[in-house]
Amino acid sequence: MEKIIQKAATAARCFVVVAIVVLLCGRASAQPADIRWLRSLHRPGGSATMEAFSYTSYGVALAAPAAQLLYGYAWNDSTHKRLGLQTLASLVVTTGITYAIKYAADRPRPYETYADIIPYRKESGHSLPSGHTSIAFSTAATLSLQYKKWYVAVPACLYAGGIGYSRLYSGDHYPSDVLLGAAVGAGSAWLCHLGNKWLHKRKRKLR
Repeated sequence: MEKIIQKAATAARCFVVVAIVVLLCGRASAQPADIRWLRSLHRPGGSATMEAFSYTSYGVALAAPAAQLLYGYAWNDSTHKRLGLQTLASLVVTTGITYAIKYAADRPRPYETYADIIPYRKESGHSLPSGHTSIAFSTAATLSLQYKKWYVAVPACLYAGGIGYSRLYSGDHYPSDVLLGAAVGAGSAWLCHLGNKWLHKRKRKLR
């Protein structure tokens, strides 16, 4: 239990450091390397295929815990009930942190600053971090931590990475937005995984 608490404290400190950096940045603007990297990956006008793929992140993020909970209740499987709640908790935590940072950083979208960045469609909201990416990495990291199988982790991580790339391809985010989104998603998944382990051990001791 002490190790779990220590790991959770370490993760929490990392989140605090990130939050402080973001708050100090205020209206965080892109660095030259950030926009150069985006220009090398962006296709002006984007594509309908990439846009559609990008938005699958929401469906997958909801389908994962729904499938786990459905299986858990259908077969009275307590393990999958617990895993479903963990996946759902990770999604909630990720979303909360993502939007807190978005409003704290208040970074404009790339196409609001640079005329040569032309998205498939203009989106409302702040740029830092990428919400699609944070949600995708939250789901991928959670499933990887839960099942610990390469055939789960590899496709999940490739999918999450693809979502991040799609946000750059379409010009909706800077690379730093995507990287921070990935960190928020994976970090939230890890925190919820540790919390789930702690609760499970506590419940077993109380029996």
